[in-house]
Amino acid sequence: MGKLFGTSGVRGVVNLDLKPELALDLGLALATYLKNTGLVVLGKDPRTSSDMLESCLDSGLLSGGCDVRSLGAAPTPAVSFATRTLGARSGVMITASHNPPEYNGIKFFSSDGMAFTPEQEQEIERLYFAGKLKPVAWDKIGKVEEVNMLPDYIDKIASSVSLSRGFKVVVDCANGAGALATPLILRSLGCKVITLNSQLDGFFPSRALEPAPENLRELGRVVRSLGADLGLAHDGDADRIAAVDERGRAVGWDRLLALAGAHAVERVKGKVVTTVDASIVVEERVAAAGGSVVRTRVGDVAVAQAVKANRAVFGGEPSGAWIYPEIHLCPDGPLAGVRIIELMDEAAKPLSKLADEVPEYPIARVKVRCPDAKKAATMKKVAALARKAFGDIEQMLTVDGVRLALSDGSWILVRPSGTEPYIRITAEAKAVARVNALVKTAKKLVGG
Repeated sequence: MGKLFGTSGVRGVVNLDLKPELALDLGLALATYLKNTGLVVLGKDPRTSSDMLESCLDSGLLSGGCDVRSLGAAPTPAVSFATRTLGARSGVMITASHNPPEYNGIKFFSSDGMAFTPEQEQEIERLYFAGKLKPVAWDKIGKVEEVNMLPDYIDKIASSVSLSRGFKVVVDCANGAGALATPLILRSLGCKVITLNSQLDGFFPSRALEPAPENLRELGRVVRSLGADLGLAHDGDADRIAAVDERGRAVGWDRLLALAGAHAVERVKGKVVTTVDASIVVEERVAAAGGSVVRTRVGDVAVAQAVKANRAVFGGEPSGAWIYPEIHLCPDGPLAGVRIIELMDEAAKPLSKLADEVPEYPIARVKVRCPDAKKAATMKKVAALARKAFGDIEQMLTVDGVRLALSDGSWILVRPSGTEPYIRITAEAKAVARVNALVKTAKKLVGG
Protein backbone atom coordinates (compact mmCIF):
# COMPACT_ATOMS: atom_id res chain seq x y z
CA MET A 1 0.00 0.00 0.00
CA GLY A 2 1.21 3.51 -0.80
CA LYS A 3 1.93 6.27 1.69
CA LEU A 4 0.30 9.71 1.84
CA PHE A 5 0.60 10.86 5.45
CA GLY A 6 3.73 12.06 7.21
CA THR A 7 4.17 12.99 10.87
CA SER A 8 1.54 15.73 10.61
CA GLY A 9 -0.94 15.10 7.82
CA VAL A 10 -0.39 15.11 4.06
CA ARG A 11 2.13 17.73 2.89
CA GLY A 12 3.96 18.64 -0.27
CA VAL A 13 4.82 21.27 -2.83
CA VAL A 14 1.58 22.52 -4.36
CA ASN A 15 0.81 21.36 -7.92
CA LEU A 16 3.81 19.04 -7.75
CA ASP A 17 3.31 16.71 -4.79
CA LEU A 18 -0.02 18.10 -3.63
CA LYS A 19 -2.29 18.46 -6.63
CA PRO A 20 -5.96 19.53 -6.73
CA GLU A 21 -7.13 16.06 -7.69
CA LEU A 22 -5.41 14.58 -4.63
CA ALA A 23 -7.25 17.04 -2.38
CA LEU A 24 -10.56 16.12 -4.02
CA ASP A 25 -9.91 12.41 -3.56
CA LEU A 26 -8.87 12.92 0.07
CA GLY A 27 -12.14 14.73 0.72
CA LEU A 28 -14.07 11.83 -0.82
CA ALA A 29 -11.91 9.32 1.09
CA LEU A 30 -12.76 11.06 4.37
CA ALA A 31 -16.44 11.05 3.48
CA THR A 32 -16.22 7.33 2.64
CA TYR A 33 -14.45 6.70 5.96
CA LEU A 34 -17.33 8.53 7.70
CA LYS A 35 -19.85 6.24 5.97
CA ASN A 36 -21.01 9.03 3.65
CA THR A 37 -22.80 11.06 6.28
CA GLY A 38 -22.22 13.69 8.94
CA LEU A 39 -20.75 17.15 9.46
CA VAL A 40 -17.13 18.12 8.70
CA VAL A 41 -15.46 21.38 9.79
CA LEU A 42 -13.00 22.90 7.32
CA GLY A 43 -10.42 25.63 7.95
CA LYS A 44 -7.31 26.96 6.23
CA ASP A 45 -4.22 29.07 6.74
CA PRO A 46 -3.66 32.01 4.34
CA ARG A 47 -1.34 30.28 1.84
CA THR A 48 -1.89 31.23 -1.79
CA SER A 49 -2.99 27.67 -2.57
CA SER A 50 -5.41 27.24 0.34
CA ASP A 51 -8.50 28.50 -1.55
CA MET A 52 -7.81 26.05 -4.37
CA LEU A 53 -7.39 23.12 -2.00
CA GLU A 54 -10.46 24.15 -0.01
CA SER A 55 -12.61 24.05 -3.15
CA CYS A 56 -11.33 20.58 -3.97
CA LEU A 57 -11.85 19.24 -0.46
CA ASP A 58 -15.34 20.74 -0.43
CA SER A 59 -16.13 18.93 -3.68
CA GLY A 60 -14.83 15.61 -2.38
CA LEU A 61 -16.67 15.86 0.93
CA LEU A 62 -19.95 17.02 -0.65
CA SER A 63 -19.83 14.32 -3.33
CA GLY A 64 -19.40 11.83 -0.50
CA GLY A 65 -22.55 13.03 1.26
CA CYS A 66 -20.99 15.09 4.07
CA ASP A 67 -22.08 18.58 5.03
CA VAL A 68 -19.30 21.15 5.48
CA ARG A 69 -19.00 24.05 7.90
CA SER A 70 -16.38 26.37 6.45
CA LEU A 71 -14.44 28.49 8.94
CA GLY A 72 -12.39 30.28 6.31
CA ALA A 73 -8.94 31.40 7.46
CA ALA A 74 -8.34 30.24 11.03
CA PRO A 75 -5.61 28.86 13.30
CA THR A 76 -5.35 25.08 13.45
CA PRO A 77 -6.47 24.96 17.13
CA ALA A 78 -9.63 26.87 16.19
CA VAL A 79 -10.50 24.05 13.76
CA SER A 80 -10.02 21.51 16.54
CA PHE A 81 -12.17 23.63 18.87
CA ALA A 82 -14.93 24.06 16.27
CA THR A 83 -14.98 20.35 15.46
CA ARG A 84 -15.87 19.51 19.06
CA THR A 85 -18.09 22.54 19.66
CA LEU A 86 -20.22 21.96 16.57
CA GLY A 87 -20.49 18.23 17.19
CA ALA A 88 -18.84 17.46 13.87
CA ARG A 89 -17.72 13.97 12.97
CA SER A 90 -14.39 15.26 11.68
CA GLY A 91 -12.37 18.38 11.01
CA VAL A 92 -9.94 19.28 8.24
CA MET A 93 -7.21 21.93 8.33
CA ILE A 94 -5.45 23.09 5.18
CA THR A 95 -1.95 24.05 6.26
CA ALA A 96 1.72 23.20 5.94
CA SER A 97 2.39 24.76 9.36
CA HIS A 98 6.02 25.96 9.43
CA ASN A 99 6.96 24.87 5.90
CA PRO A 100 7.73 27.50 3.20
CA PRO A 101 4.87 29.09 1.17
CA GLU A 102 5.20 26.78 -1.84
CA TYR A 103 4.09 23.93 0.43
CA ASN A 104 0.63 23.15 1.70
CA GLY A 105 -0.98 20.26 3.52
CA ILE A 106 -4.15 18.58 4.74
CA LYS A 107 -4.65 17.46 8.32
CA PHE A 108 -7.66 15.49 9.62
CA PHE A 109 -9.22 15.68 13.09
CA SER A 110 -11.50 13.29 14.96
CA SER A 111 -14.75 14.33 16.61
CA ASP A 112 -12.92 14.93 19.91
CA GLY A 113 -10.66 17.52 18.28
CA MET A 114 -7.54 15.33 18.26
CA ALA A 115 -5.62 14.86 15.03
CA PHE A 116 -6.11 11.54 13.28
CA THR A 117 -4.01 8.72 14.70
CA PRO A 118 -1.66 6.76 12.41
CA GLU A 119 -4.24 3.96 12.36
CA GLN A 120 -6.95 6.31 11.13
CA GLU A 121 -4.62 7.75 8.51
CA GLN A 122 -3.79 4.25 7.32
CA GLU A 123 -7.49 3.58 6.80
CA ILE A 124 -7.78 6.72 4.66
CA GLU A 125 -4.75 5.54 2.67
CA ARG A 126 -6.28 2.08 2.26
CA LEU A 127 -9.48 3.54 0.83
CA TYR A 128 -7.55 5.90 -1.44
CA PHE A 129 -5.10 3.38 -2.92
CA ALA A 130 -7.70 0.62 -3.22
CA GLY A 131 -9.95 2.95 -5.21
CA LYS A 132 -12.81 2.33 -2.77
CA LEU A 133 -14.08 5.92 -2.75
CA LYS A 134 -17.86 6.11 -2.63
CA PRO A 135 -19.71 9.15 -4.01
CA VAL A 136 -23.41 9.40 -3.17
CA ALA A 137 -26.45 9.80 -5.42
CA TRP A 138 -27.25 13.28 -6.74
CA ASP A 139 -29.98 13.83 -4.13
CA LYS A 140 -27.68 12.94 -1.20
CA ILE A 141 -24.91 15.45 -1.99
CA GLY A 142 -23.94 17.55 1.04
CA LYS A 143 -24.16 21.30 1.61
CA VAL A 144 -21.64 23.98 2.59
CA GLU A 145 -22.31 26.66 5.18
CA GLU A 146 -19.89 29.38 6.26
CA VAL A 147 -19.60 29.85 10.02
CA ASN A 148 -17.49 32.19 12.15
CA MET A 149 -16.22 30.30 15.17
CA LEU A 150 -13.29 32.61 15.93
CA PRO A 151 -15.18 34.73 18.50
CA ASP A 152 -16.15 31.56 20.41
CA TYR A 153 -12.59 30.23 20.23
CA ILE A 154 -11.14 33.54 21.39
CA ASP A 155 -13.58 33.69 24.32
CA LYS A 156 -12.75 30.11 25.29
CA ILE A 157 -9.01 30.74 25.41
CA ALA A 158 -9.29 34.11 27.14
CA SER A 159 -11.64 32.75 29.81
CA SER A 160 -9.15 29.99 30.69
CA VAL A 161 -6.58 32.50 31.96
CA SER A 162 -6.70 35.17 34.65
CA LEU A 163 -4.10 37.96 34.88
CA SER A 164 -3.62 40.40 37.74
CA ARG A 165 -2.38 43.12 35.38
CA GLY A 166 -1.94 43.94 31.75
CA PHE A 167 1.33 43.13 30.03
CA LYS A 168 2.96 44.87 27.10
CA VAL A 169 3.35 42.20 24.43
CA VAL A 170 4.72 42.21 20.90
CA VAL A 171 3.10 39.48 18.79
CA ASP A 172 4.78 38.19 15.62
CA CYS A 173 2.33 36.06 13.64
CA ALA A 174 4.59 35.64 10.56
CA ASN A 175 1.70 36.78 8.31
CA GLY A 176 -0.13 33.60 9.34
CA ALA A 177 -3.45 32.60 10.85
CA GLY A 178 -2.43 33.44 14.42
CA ALA A 179 -3.05 37.11 13.54
CA LEU A 180 -6.78 36.35 13.64
CA ALA A 181 -6.68 35.23 17.29
CA THR A 182 -3.66 35.94 19.49
CA PRO A 183 -3.74 39.77 19.45
CA LEU A 184 -7.49 39.74 20.19
CA ILE A 185 -7.11 37.24 23.04
CA LEU A 186 -4.36 39.30 24.66
CA ARG A 187 -6.29 42.56 24.33
CA SER A 188 -9.34 40.96 25.92
CA LEU A 189 -7.09 40.08 28.89
CA GLY A 190 -6.07 43.71 29.31
CA CYS A 191 -2.69 43.53 27.61
CA LYS A 192 -1.22 46.25 25.44
CA VAL A 193 -0.48 44.52 22.15
CA ILE A 194 1.90 45.60 19.42
CA THR A 195 1.50 43.44 16.33
CA LEU A 196 4.37 42.51 14.05
CA ASN A 197 3.95 40.70 10.73
CA SER A 198 0.29 40.25 11.56
CA GLN A 199 -1.39 41.03 8.24
CA LEU A 200 -2.41 37.86 6.39
CA ASP A 201 -0.15 37.19 3.41
CA GLY A 202 0.16 33.76 1.81
CA PHE A 203 3.64 34.54 0.51
CA PHE A 204 4.85 34.96 4.13
CA PRO A 205 7.29 37.76 3.22
CA SER A 206 8.28 38.75 6.77
CA ARG A 207 10.38 35.82 8.01
CA ALA A 208 10.83 32.06 7.82
CA LEU A 209 7.71 30.47 9.28
CA GLU A 210 9.32 28.28 11.90
CA PRO A 211 9.54 30.43 15.08
CA ALA A 212 13.07 29.21 15.83
CA PRO A 213 15.48 31.57 17.66
CA GLU A 214 17.37 32.48 14.49
CA ASN A 215 14.10 33.73 12.93
CA LEU A 216 13.11 35.95 15.86
CA ARG A 217 15.85 38.58 15.77
CA GLU A 218 13.48 41.29 14.51
CA LEU A 219 10.99 40.43 17.22
CA GLY A 220 13.74 40.69 19.82
CA ARG A 221 14.79 44.14 18.56
CA VAL A 222 11.22 45.42 18.65
CA VAL A 223 10.58 44.06 22.16
CA ARG A 224 13.77 45.67 23.44
CA SER A 225 13.24 49.02 21.71
CA LEU A 226 9.63 49.35 22.90
CA GLY A 227 10.31 48.20 26.45
CA ALA A 228 7.79 45.37 26.14
CA ASP A 229 7.45 42.64 28.75
CA LEU A 230 7.90 39.91 26.15
CA GLY A 231 7.38 38.88 22.58
CA LEU A 232 5.37 35.92 21.30
CA ALA A 233 5.72 34.25 17.91
CA HIS A 234 3.80 31.67 15.88
CA ASP A 235 4.24 29.60 12.76
CA GLY A 236 1.86 29.76 9.78
CA ASP A 237 -1.13 28.06 11.42
CA ALA A 238 -0.43 29.05 15.05
CA ASP A 239 -0.15 25.59 16.53
CA ARG A 240 3.33 26.50 17.81
CA ILE A 241 4.61 29.09 20.27
CA ALA A 242 7.97 30.76 20.82
CA ALA A 243 8.90 33.59 23.15
CA VAL A 244 11.40 36.44 23.43
CA ASP A 245 12.15 37.88 26.86
CA GLU A 246 12.15 41.59 27.78
CA ARG A 247 15.84 41.81 26.89
CA GLY A 248 15.11 40.70 23.35
CA ARG A 249 16.58 37.22 23.80
CA ALA A 250 14.80 34.23 22.29
CA VAL A 251 14.07 31.71 25.05
CA GLY A 252 15.16 28.19 24.11
CA TRP A 253 12.29 25.82 23.37
CA ASP A 254 13.46 23.24 25.91
CA ARG A 255 13.57 25.90 28.61
CA LEU A 256 10.08 27.11 27.72
CA LEU A 257 8.80 23.54 27.68
CA ALA A 258 10.31 22.87 31.11
CA LEU A 259 8.69 26.03 32.52
CA ALA A 260 5.31 25.17 31.00
CA GLY A 261 5.37 21.55 32.17
CA ALA A 262 6.29 22.52 35.74
CA HIS A 263 3.63 25.25 35.74
CA ALA A 264 0.96 22.77 34.67
CA VAL A 265 1.97 20.34 37.43
CA GLU A 266 1.97 23.10 40.04
CA ARG A 267 -1.68 23.76 39.13
CA VAL A 268 -2.75 20.11 39.01
CA LYS A 269 -0.41 17.33 40.11
CA GLY A 270 0.04 14.66 37.48
CA LYS A 271 2.01 13.51 34.47
CA VAL A 272 3.60 15.53 31.69
CA VAL A 273 4.14 14.04 28.23
CA THR A 274 7.06 15.02 26.03
CA THR A 275 9.05 13.47 23.22
CA VAL A 276 12.22 11.39 23.21
CA ASP A 277 14.28 14.34 21.94
CA ALA A 278 13.38 16.80 24.72
CA SER A 279 16.02 17.98 27.19
CA ILE A 280 16.45 16.44 30.65
CA VAL A 281 15.65 19.86 32.12
CA VAL A 282 11.99 19.03 31.44
CA GLU A 283 12.18 16.03 33.77
CA GLU A 284 14.13 18.00 36.36
CA ARG A 285 11.67 20.90 36.51
CA VAL A 286 8.57 18.69 36.42
CA ALA A 287 9.95 16.42 39.17
CA ALA A 288 10.74 19.46 41.33
CA ALA A 289 7.12 20.56 40.91
CA GLY A 290 5.85 17.15 42.05
CA GLY A 291 5.08 15.52 38.72
CA SER A 292 6.56 12.89 36.42
CA VAL A 293 7.40 12.72 32.73
CA VAL A 294 6.26 10.21 30.11
CA ARG A 295 8.22 10.21 26.86
CA THR A 296 6.79 9.30 23.48
CA ARG A 297 7.76 9.44 19.83
CA VAL A 298 8.24 12.71 17.98
CA GLY A 299 5.07 14.34 16.58
CA ASP A 300 2.11 16.20 18.03
CA VAL A 301 -0.24 13.29 17.31
CA ALA A 302 1.94 10.96 19.37
CA VAL A 303 2.00 13.50 22.20
CA ALA A 304 -1.79 13.88 22.08
CA GLN A 305 -2.28 10.11 22.16
CA ALA A 306 0.04 9.76 25.16
CA VAL A 307 -1.63 12.67 26.98
CA LYS A 308 -4.99 10.98 26.52
CA ALA A 309 -3.74 7.50 27.47
CA ASN A 310 -1.90 8.72 30.59
CA ARG A 311 -4.48 11.34 31.60
CA ALA A 312 -1.61 13.81 31.66
CA VAL A 313 -2.03 17.43 32.68
CA PHE A 314 0.17 18.76 29.89
CA GLY A 315 1.99 17.61 26.77
CA GLY A 316 4.53 19.33 24.61
CA GLU A 317 7.35 19.05 22.11
CA PRO A 318 10.52 21.15 22.09
CA SER A 319 9.28 22.53 18.77
CA GLY A 320 6.80 24.77 20.60
CA ALA A 321 3.73 22.54 20.07
CA TRP A 322 1.96 22.39 23.46
CA ILE A 323 -1.24 20.62 24.48
CA TYR A 324 -3.45 21.62 27.42
CA PRO A 325 -5.93 18.73 27.67
CA GLU A 326 -8.43 20.62 29.84
CA ILE A 327 -9.09 22.75 26.73
CA HIS A 328 -8.47 20.26 23.91
CA LEU A 329 -6.02 17.69 22.54
CA CYS A 330 -4.60 19.94 19.85
CA PRO A 331 -1.38 21.98 19.99
CA ASP A 332 -2.53 25.54 20.58
CA GLY A 333 -0.14 28.46 20.08
CA PRO A 334 -2.48 31.26 21.26
CA LEU A 335 -3.33 29.30 24.41
CA ALA A 336 0.34 28.53 25.04
CA GLY A 337 1.17 32.21 24.67
CA VAL A 338 -1.28 33.37 27.31
CA ARG A 339 -0.15 30.57 29.64
CA ILE A 340 3.41 31.90 29.41
CA ILE A 341 2.11 35.32 30.48
CA GLU A 342 0.06 33.70 33.25
CA LEU A 343 3.23 32.00 34.51
CA MET A 344 5.06 35.33 34.57
CA ASP A 345 2.12 36.95 36.38
CA GLU A 346 1.88 34.27 39.07
CA ALA A 347 5.64 34.19 39.64
CA ALA A 348 5.87 38.00 39.61
CA LYS A 349 9.12 37.63 37.65
CA PRO A 350 10.21 38.75 34.19
CA LEU A 351 10.60 36.06 31.57
CA SER A 352 14.39 36.52 31.50
CA LYS A 353 14.66 35.59 35.18
CA LEU A 354 12.33 32.61 34.84
CA ALA A 355 14.27 31.33 31.83
CA ASP A 356 17.66 31.83 33.47
CA GLU A 357 16.54 29.72 36.42
CA VAL A 358 16.29 26.74 34.08
CA PRO A 359 19.73 25.23 33.37
CA GLU A 360 20.87 24.73 29.81
CA TYR A 361 23.13 21.72 29.25
CA PRO A 362 25.48 20.99 26.34
CA ILE A 363 23.66 19.18 23.56
CA ALA A 364 24.79 17.87 20.17
CA ARG A 365 22.76 16.89 17.13
CA VAL A 366 24.47 15.10 14.25
CA LYS A 367 23.33 12.88 11.41
CA VAL A 368 24.97 9.89 9.76
CA ARG A 369 24.09 8.97 6.19
CA CYS A 370 22.14 5.72 5.97
CA PRO A 371 20.10 4.50 2.99
CA ASP A 372 16.44 3.94 3.78
CA ALA A 373 16.80 0.24 2.96
CA LYS A 374 19.41 -0.17 5.71
CA LYS A 375 17.72 1.82 8.47
CA ALA A 376 15.82 -1.08 10.04
CA ALA A 377 18.90 -3.32 10.23
CA THR A 378 21.01 -0.47 11.61
CA MET A 379 18.51 0.32 14.35
CA LYS A 380 18.23 -3.38 15.25
CA LYS A 381 22.02 -3.46 15.70
CA VAL A 382 21.94 -0.31 17.85
CA ALA A 383 19.30 -1.79 20.15
CA ALA A 384 21.18 -5.10 20.45
CA LEU A 385 24.59 -3.58 21.21
CA ALA A 386 23.56 -0.49 23.18
CA ARG A 387 24.16 -1.90 26.67
CA LYS A 388 27.62 -3.12 25.78
CA ALA A 389 28.54 0.14 24.05
CA PHE A 390 27.24 2.64 26.61
CA GLY A 391 27.50 0.81 29.93
CA ASP A 392 25.34 1.99 32.84
CA ILE A 393 21.92 2.37 31.27
CA GLU A 394 19.07 3.30 33.60
CA GLN A 395 16.37 3.24 30.94
CA MET A 396 16.06 2.23 27.30
CA LEU A 397 13.12 3.51 25.27
CA THR A 398 12.39 2.20 21.80
CA VAL A 399 9.15 4.06 21.01
CA ASP A 400 11.02 6.17 18.44
CA GLY A 401 14.51 4.94 17.66
CA VAL A 402 16.62 4.03 20.69
CA ARG A 403 16.87 6.46 23.61
CA LEU A 404 19.21 5.63 26.47
CA ALA A 405 19.07 7.39 29.84
CA LEU A 406 22.45 6.85 31.52
CA SER A 407 23.34 6.68 35.19
CA ASP A 408 25.23 10.00 35.21
CA GLY A 409 22.13 11.91 34.03
CA SER A 410 23.20 12.10 30.38
CA TRP A 411 21.22 10.62 27.49
CA ILE A 412 21.66 9.60 23.88
CA LEU A 413 19.05 9.19 21.15
CA VAL A 414 19.65 7.29 17.92
CA ARG A 415 16.70 7.72 15.59
CA PRO A 416 16.14 7.12 11.87
CA SER A 417 15.00 10.16 9.94
CA GLY A 418 11.52 9.81 8.51
CA THR A 419 12.23 12.14 5.58
CA GLU A 420 15.93 11.82 4.72
CA PRO A 421 18.51 9.00 4.25
CA TYR A 422 20.08 9.62 7.65
CA ILE A 423 20.27 8.27 11.17
CA ARG A 424 20.00 11.17 13.62
CA ILE A 425 22.02 11.20 16.84
CA THR A 426 21.19 13.52 19.75
CA ALA A 427 23.14 13.60 23.01
CA GLU A 428 22.89 15.76 26.12
CA ALA A 429 25.05 15.83 29.23
CA LYS A 430 26.32 18.28 31.84
CA ALA A 431 29.77 18.50 30.24
CA VAL A 432 30.78 19.01 26.61
CA ALA A 433 33.39 16.25 26.80
CA ARG A 434 30.73 13.74 27.84
CA VAL A 435 28.46 14.81 24.97
CA ASN A 436 31.28 14.38 22.48
CA ALA A 437 32.13 10.94 23.86
CA LEU A 438 28.50 9.80 23.59
CA VAL A 439 28.23 11.01 19.99
CA LYS A 440 31.51 9.31 19.07
CA THR A 441 30.31 5.99 20.50
CA ALA A 442 26.95 6.27 18.77
CA LYS A 443 28.53 7.07 15.39
CA LYS A 444 30.71 3.98 15.66
CA LEU A 445 27.66 1.90 16.52
CA VAL A 446 25.70 3.26 13.55
CA GLY A 447 28.70 2.85 11.28
CA GLY A 448 29.40 6.49 10.54
